[in-house]
Amino acid sequence: MSDTNYGASYSDDSFWVKVKHYAKAAGEGVLTPALKMYYAATDADTPLWAKTAIYGALGYFISPIDAIPDIVPLAGYTDDLGVLTAAIAATAAHIKDEHVEKARTTLAQWFS
Repeated sequence: MSDTNYGASYSDDSFWVKVKHYAKAAGEGVLTPALKMYYAATDADTPLWAKTAIYGALGYFISPIDAIPDIVPLAGYTDDLGVLTAAIAATAAHIKDEHVEKARTTLAQWFS
């Protein structure tokens, strides 16, 4: 993997472009932790260290430079899921019920 600073290359616009265009390909299993963390990161109560971890993981998710390119069938999002899972484990104490509910609502709109 390169030494890309994924957190620094993160932007809200890039995040929403990625999830809206690739929602079906990435699937709910990848988008669920991504959305939970996105909503936690936008919460003023979330500490800076957690936001930094979240934005780093979301930056990796939206980056075209991946360990496994997203276009690889079946395996393309496994590295993204691994990074998202590690970040969600590290920041889980700061993911509130309201963040989970917002993620569920967003996913229901896309996958219903």
